[in-house]
Amino acid sequence: MPTYEFKCEKCSKKFTLIMPVSEYGKKSFRCPKCKSTKVKQQITSFQVTTSKKS
Repeated sequence: MPTYEFKCEKCSKKFTLIMPVSEYGKKSFRCPKCKSTKVKQQITSFQVTTSKKS
């Protein structure tokens, strides 16, 4: 499952959510500290692991 990182624009708290891609578009996100809905997704790197060998 993908990991999404956010930062609250109200209190500046950074937090991470893990959820399926299908759920990402259905939700509005809230800051766990101040409960604000003014959150912005952060750009992060990612790593992919496959089971196939070269």
